[in-house]
Amino acid sequence: MPDEIFYQAFLNRDRIVHIVDPELLTCESLSVLFRIEGFQTAFSVNLPGFFAALERRRPDVVIANLELGDDDGLALLRRLKQMRMAVPVFMLENRPMVEAAVAAMKAGAADVLTKPLDNEQMVRIVREALRQDVHVAAIHAGRRAIEVRGFAQLTPREREVLQLISNGQSNKEAGRELGISPRTIEVHRARVMEKLGARNTADLMRIVLTS
Repeated sequence: MPDEIFYQAFLNRDRIVHIVDPELLTCESLSVLFRIEGFQTAFSVNLPGFFAALERRRPDVVIANLELGDDDGLALLRRLKQMRMAVPVFMLENRPMVEAAVAAMKAGAADVLTKPLDNEQMVRIVREALRQDVHVAAIHAGRRAIEVRGFAQLTPREREVLQLISNGQSNKEAGRELGISPRTIEVHRARVMEKLGARNTADLMRIVLTS
């Protein structure tokens, strides 16, 4: 199975996307979309329902409408900021609302998307947000764990390759960034996996993030 499939399987597993929209059809359709992609999902039709669900489980990504009945999406963004919950939030607008969209971005929204939604784009940007989250976690939360499992044995080049792998880049992309061939990246990758005791790319991600 290609490395990218391993990576996506790891990335989506146990990740939850929470949709907040007063239109039940939107909640259900986005829920089906992301479940097909391997994610777990939850949805709420209002802010009280969302924050009640938040007490039970923290989502990895939130997709929320800017218009939520008596409330608005900005209230959601402000509340999450007060809670210091660093979760990517994508806002939906039923129609173009420039001022509200700008306010949402200033309040911390990852992006603002206008209905009707492009499903492929929606999945792509959520995956990208999670890639960035994995990369940050690998740098901040995973640094000590990597050291324990053999990080000190890695050469400077192998550390660069590990960082790019953790960011989800392919051999070709990593080679282009480092100015070396994909085959050389493959050799470095194999050495990194051997030193860290990883059997495959998905296993390497688990070692980086959960050891």
